[in-house]
Amino acid sequence: MNATQKRLRKRYNAERRFKLYGILAIVISCSFLAFLLTSIISKGYTAFWRTEIRLSIAFDPAQIDPDHVPANIDLKNGDYTALIHQALKVQFPQITGRGELFQLYSLMSHDAGFSLRRMVLKDPALLNTTVDVWLPASSDVDMLMKGRAAGALEGQRRLKDNQVAWLGKIKEDGAIRSSFNWPFFTNGDSREPEQAGIAGSFIGSLLTVAVCMLLALPLAVLTATYLEEFAPKNWFTDMIEVNLNNLAAVPSIVFGLLGLSVYLGFMGLPRSSSLVGGLTLALMVMPTIVITTRQAIKAVPPSIKAGAMALGASSLRVTIDFTIPLAMPGIMTGTILAVARALGETAPLIMIGMVAFIADIPHHVTDPAAAMPVQIYLWSTNPEVGFVEKTSAAIMVLLALLMVMNALAIYLRKKFERRW
Repeated sequence: MNATQKRLRKRYNAERRFKLYGILAIVISCSFLAFLLTSIISKGYTAFWRTEIRLSIAFDPAQIDPDHVPANIDLKNGDYTALIHQALKVQFPQITGRGELFQLYSLMSHDAGFSLRRMVLKDPALLNTTVDVWLPASSDVDMLMKGRAAGALEGQRRLKDNQVAWLGKIKEDGAIRSSFNWPFFTNGDSREPEQAGIAGSFIGSLLTVAVCMLLALPLAVLTATYLEEFAPKNWFTDMIEVNLNNLAAVPSIVFGLLGLSVYLGFMGLPRSSSLVGGLTLALMVMPTIVITTRQAIKAVPPSIKAGAMALGASSLRVTIDFTIPLAMPGIMTGTILAVARALGETAPLIMIGMVAFIADIPHHVTDPAAAMPVQIYLWSTNPEVGFVEKTSAAIMVLLALLMVMNALAIYLRKKFERRW
């Protein structure tokens, strides 16, 4: 074997090793991603179901409103929890001690009384009747039925042995079931795991991103168009370009500090609102949209611009009628990716106060609100097992939303892409 053949073999071996390293890197990356997704899904998928207990509820007006006037019962402010307690006493007549009764009542969620209230307000004809009603169980019961209790021994879990025995009897009677957890998608935040939902943070995120895009998108596109098509090439525009590139790499918490100082400290805008959150995120994503828009404009063939100008079109008409429409796929892609980044940001929103506990669902941009990443952070700091499940489920919803946004970016890119 001569020297040339040895060099060729050495080169081919090096190429094979390089290819092997690349494949190995992909396998390792996919393994970490699969481990992460498996961990999140395994902990969170059960949050989409909840445990319910069937009780025979006697809708007695005297218990709902003890001080009632028969012709004018206060259904809105009635004591519906008393109906649940009475139904449990009827089902377990042997339980009379105060401590055991408290343990028996704690099997039901605090939201069960509100469920009965909604039923009666919707159908007052339920009064003076007895109806079998499926009501939500407490988070401790829910975790036990899902096999997520800490341990089999009494000291290792929150439920006592007698409570587990009562649940066994309820299960034997066929009075316990698992149903889809709609409140997880329709409720706001709560101190009780079984009542907590993502509706408030989801709406808050949508309002925040809407404010962000209404400000960032037109300003960023106009800035990119001016710099690329009309701005003179001098030291001033060079300095602007350098600063834009640097701003795209600034940590997000710095924009949070800026929003805290300007929007809250100087302008006095409502704290913890989607308005301030959107304005802060607009500062963060604007450089990214400017950079992607400039790249999209650069990708438009110069021959199209030259042809339009040769036919007498002005620079402004060329930009409006040809350059921007042809660059729109790249602009939309960059915008959607910027939206996805804004949806996943936590640090800037924490700095402007959107980390507060907000139980109500916001209706306006000035209402106190939380965002989904912040909601996930808040739930993750709660030690209860029920919130561990809710945290993973919220992460699944957020990841699904981000994947939809990225898929939409790819679709729009392919749909409107033009090849020259």
